[in-house]
Amino acid sequence: MLKDKKILLGITGGIAAYKSVYLLREFVKRGAQVKVLMTPMARDFVGPLTLASLSHNPVFTDFFDHETGQWHSHVDLGLWADAFVIAPLTANTMAKMAYAQADNLLVTTYLSARCPVFVAPAMDLDMYCHPAVQQNLQIIRQRGVHVIEPTEGELASGLSGKGRMAEPQDIADIVESFFSKQKDLAGHKALVTAGPTYEMIDPVRFIGNFSSGKMGFAIAQELARRGAKVYLISGPTSLTVNDPNIELIPVISAREMHAQADRIFPAVDIAVLAAAVADYRPAEQAQTKIKKTGDELMIRLVKNPDIAASLGQKKRPGQLLIGFALETDNETANAMEKIRKKNFDFIVLNSLRDKGAGFGIDTNKVSFIFPDGERKDFALKPKPEVARDIVDQVVLMLKKKK
Repeated sequence: MLKDKKILLGITGGIAAYKSVYLLREFVKRGAQVKVLMTPMARDFVGPLTLASLSHNPVFTDFFDHETGQWHSHVDLGLWADAFVIAPLTANTMAKMAYAQADNLLVTTYLSARCPVFVAPAMDLDMYCHPAVQQNLQIIRQRGVHVIEPTEGELASGLSGKGRMAEPQDIADIVESFFSKQKDLAGHKALVTAGPTYEMIDPVRFIGNFSSGKMGFAIAQELARRGAKVYLISGPTSLTVNDPNIELIPVISAREMHAQADRIFPAVDIAVLAAAVADYRPAEQAQTKIKKTGDELMIRLVKNPDIAASLGQKKRPGQLLIGFALETDNETANAMEKIRKKNFDFIVLNSLRDKGAGFGIDTNKVSFIFPDGERKDFALKPKPEVARDIVDQVVLMLKKKK
């Protein structure tokens, strides 16, 4: 899948830069066209002549050639590439990417690139674990950069731990896998629900939950990236989308979300119900703000429609219906019961007991539970990577249904 792909290889000034020579050879061996960008510091670790010889292209280190004055356009480089791979990525360059400090050709090209960007961090374990580095890593992740996690092992400092750049073959495999999956959902339509629902008590108060919508939005974006037309029904959230393949349908209450899901479901072949829908709503909504008049306020609640069960009853052959379960106890048993009652093809289970999983954060730790009791467990990952795992499973199941 890398044959004739155009790859920019960015190399920054870390000891792991020697591995970039092997990564370059791996890309070329797989048929890719490669151009190399280097930071000034990277030249102290690996020579441009070696990289130019292996890539059969000039190596770019400055904004212009100091002998001829020829300008090296960061815009043209960014437009040329099908993928931009920065390996190794140092803490210094990561910070510049996060805060748009465009003082070298590599970072300026990153800021101009329209293609997918992959980074392979490499640094000492204490640097990698530092809160400032982790914050910068999270910033670039949220902007869509694909982070190839470093591995654990012996480091240049003599210490041992997480911080080693991923192996060149593994990096090439990840980039190749990205292109192989790029449009594997072309022609499909998907429904995704996301975020919380708000059930109004009066004009200024509501019953709701802490869902940010990040998981559902990540799933919608991954489905769209891989070619699907996506209808994203979202409760109140600060998140936005700018993908032409995603139609955002904002709602507030569970009944509004139910009405929209019921309307769209017959037209799709994939539905992922990631919203945290309120189970109950106030029986009556006050038309004016309720004043404080005593020590107690009694609010009678009534049950909201069960969106998942409603769609599960209408599911036709060939459709996939995926649900979510956020549990605090008896996780697997409760998930299996939901699969049975709501006719899910599988359920994404996460537990509030797992650190880093749940509402309002950028990571999640999930398991897939299937109707036959099979279970797949995953490590803690950023939500875009969890979304890729979910969509990978969707693709696999769609192939089995054909």
